[in-house]
Amino acid sequence: MTPREKNLLWAANIWYFGEGLLGPLFAVFAQKIGGNILDITWAWSVFLLVTGISIIIIGRFADSMVRNGGREKILIAGYALNALCTFGYLLVSSPMQLLLVQGGLGLAIALSAPTWLALYSENSHVKKHDTYAWALESGTQRIVVAVAILLGGYIVSHYSFATLFIIMGCVQVVATLYQARILVRT
Repeated sequence: MTPREKNLLWAANIWYFGEGLLGPLFAVFAQKIGGNILDITWAWSVFLLVTGISIIIIGRFADSMVRNGGREKILIAGYALNALCTFGYLLVSSPMQLLLVQGGLGLAIALSAPTWLALYSENSHVKKHDTYAWALESGTQRIVVAVAILLGGYIVSHYSFATLFIIMGCVQVVATLYQARILVRT
């Protein structure tokens, strides 16, 4: 693997671990702050709508920023915004506040997802075996998230959602810093 490919893959897996800690506990958290089934579906819909609309706009914009590490900077901005919004869960006490955090997370994904995919594809070491490169990304992601979900459940059951969100945010910061190394690698 190339150094850039390793960097992208490791940082993504750290990020997936942080995100995976919440996993299916999102519904439990939404109920804990007074949300019901409709509030949970609204929050998820807002996340997907913001992500979907923004990802198209940002993807088009990012194509014009190939020079001078522009895509890498957009990627890092997405990771950083994700960490910030993850810490934002600590301030959520109502379904409306949850919608705002979900919207912010949707924008974070829109910044990072298309740029990450483009950079990973561009830096793949196995041009003859593209399927393996993508299988490596997809397989490791699922393994990492599976472990994170179990750990997230343990943390919430033995401590609290606040503890979980602090750990998630810290993991997201580590992922951001690790991913930022791509800015100095050629």
